[in-house]
Amino acid sequence: MNIMQMMKQAQEIQGKIQEVQQELANQEVEGSSGAGLVTVRMNGKGELRGLSVDPSLLKADEVDVMEDLIIAAHTDAKAKVETLMAEKMQDVTGGLPLPPGLKLF
Repeated sequence: MNIMQMMKQAQEIQGKIQEVQQELANQEVEGSSGAGLVTVRMNGKGELRGLSVDPSLLKADEVDVMEDLIIAAHTDAKAKVETLMAEKMQDVTGGLPLPPGLKLF
């Protein structure tokens, strides 16, 4: 493969990555904890879009529990975002392995 072909492929991949980034920004995932007592919504780029807390947790003696459930719901949503990103990158790279630690988003 000559250098011009490689440059063309790199530009095509870059264009696809930009498309995927926009698509991810428009998609939402939901993470929950405490059997749905706390729900977190994030877009595909990992930006927090919403938080829902069941009113039963809104008691002074439940603050610690609520804080833990918010963190757990966020962690659940973040894991789903990472899975979504990985799936989209598989589409872009055609299954080619990327170097460990390489972040395209």
